[in-house]
Amino acid sequence: MSGTAEIYDAVLRPGKLELLRGWIAHQPWFDGEPELLEQVTAYRFVDPDGEVGMESFLVSDGARTFHVPVTYRGAELPGAQDALVGTLEHSVLGRRWVYDAPADPVYVAEVLRVISHRDTAADHLAVADGTVSPSPVNVRGGGDGASGDSEAAAAPEVIRLISEENDAESDRPLIGSPGTLSGTWQSADGTHSAVFVVVA
Repeated sequence: MSGTAEIYDAVLRPGKLELLRGWIAHQPWFDGEPELLEQVTAYRFVDPDGEVGMESFLVSDGARTFHVPVTYRGAELPGAQDALVGTLEHSVLGRRWVYDAPADPVYVAEVLRVISHRDTAADHLAVADGTVSPSPVNVRGGGDGASGDSEAAAAPEVIRLISEENDAESDRPLIGSPGTLSGTWQSADGTHSAVFVVVA
């Protein structure tokens, strides 16, 4: 298990979804109406050094589901201006710089580790009362890819538009297969599973 992520009872300005909608609207993989996007669920990883927050959102416009991992930092990430989602004010932690996670080396290292070690997402610790709850998304790493690439040589490709197709005859990676990060989650219309990240 990937540790425990601290969850604060905090006020955020702007809210996470508001920030994401504004950024997603300008991404090449999105061609819908950003105001329709609503959060379905999210999962987290933990930075071993405790400096960078990592949260991966599943958001839906009612017809499609998108996977949007971000990182939260207490200062700007040098050289990553093009990957800046925006900034928000956190009532406990102060200003946070929010980045598209694939551009953040802390996220890249952690997602590769989770995949290689067949690890899971982090549990959630509510800082206010100390209660711990499991990740709302059952995330699993599929182990090292069949190519035998090492973590150092691998590059994670984040799947943006989620597909639940799991057909070996298609050109999509199988859920749970080596070199993938997959997840299962619940929504109002049932249980869903999909691949989130593929190691190229």
